Amino acid sequence: MKAFFNPVNRENLDFFFPKTENRIGNNIQIYEKDFPDLEGVKIAIIGVEEERNAADNLGCGQAPDAIRKQFYRLFAQNNMPAIADLGNIKIGKTANDTYFALSEVAAQLIERGIVIIILGGSQDLTYANYLAYQQLGRTINITGIDQKFDIGDEHADIKSDSYINKIILSNPNVLFNYSNVGYQSYLVDTEEIKLMEKLLFDAHRIGIVKRDLVECEPVIRGADLVSVDMNAVRFSYAPGCNNVGPNGFSGEEICTLANYAGANDRLSSFGIYEYNPQLDIMNQSAMLISQMLWYFIQGVSLRNNDLPDIAKGNFYKYFVSILDTYQIVFYQSKTSHLWWMEIPINENNKEKISRNYIIPCSEKDYLTACNEEIPERWMQTYKKLIP
Repeated sequence: MKAFFNPVNRENLDFFFPKTENRIGNNIQIYEKDFPDLEGVKIAIIGVEEERNAADNLGCGQAPDAIRKQFYRLFAQNNMPAIADLGNIKIGKTANDTYFALSEVAAQLIERGIVIIILGGSQDLTYANYLAYQQLGRTINITGIDQKFDIGDEHADIKSDSYINKIILSNPNVLFNYSNVGYQSYLVDTEEIKLMEKLLFDAHRIGIVKRDLVECEPVIRGADLVSVDMNAVRFSYAPGCNNVGPNGFSGEEICTLANYAGANDRLSSFGIYEYNPQLDIMNQSAMLISQMLWYFIQGVSLRNNDLPDIAKGNFYKYFVSILDTYQIVFYQSKTSHLWWMEIPINENNKEKISRNYIIPCSEKDYLTACNEEIPERWMQTYKKLIP
């Protein structure tokens, strides 16, 4: 694996702070001379300076080291899991070569049970991240925190604003569901909204999400891969992004979403893309991203491994009948008090789709069912599993 990486050069980071033991930079393994020993490592940080397929955002390839400079300065948490910074992926002769390198590294780390943080670079790297799961033959859910869907034209070359189509059309296809959190309607073609509905993907408008952020926690809890476009954050919080606008998530909100992602037992990849240091003002965007990483890592440290497990008996089970037509089974964790609901499927199919017929939900979904209404989350997945 070492052959895929360039080491971190602290001198290039203009890296200086008092040698306080509690700084993150003094509490993680960093590939400077010796490649980190991955035994016991819970989280691996990967920088990818690829930007050749960036949509009008050249300069975003400089992001990984700019983020490190701010991230290393933060204070470590008391219960911080073991972290290794593997350095930056060596850029290939073509973007496809870089995609190959990232997918190979990601597949090896995921197989070892190590959670990956990818610091881009442009968001088309999400496609390379997806290829790792394809290589492993794992069906996954992707959640994009983005102001747009990034579906694009199926006949066009891959770009950071059109990579989802490449995932949809990949063969073999291991994508079960794609969710968007935070899209802004005036930036999205109505034809793309229709396509999302046709594909039974779910999308959540920025205004609705901000009104009740907790309701998006189950969306993120159902993801194996979360991809963050920093343009989803409003300019006043993240000025170092070329396509950022006046509306979007606040700094507190994007950190909360990052925390949800980290706490998700299912999630194995978390990527942050489209930050451009050349456009940043007083390092504000880099500081925000470093704080997002801090909250993500806090989430990982608080994982409960409390997915519903009949053998463990670690949940309460509720049966709700709706108009004598459907019976929905809900589960609530005895540890975290989070909720899930079960989609009724043929017993013969349970092993094949074992990770997708019990889906995350909220207490609000349970209360909706108690009022004899079918939760939208339940129906969306039911349509996928029961053609």
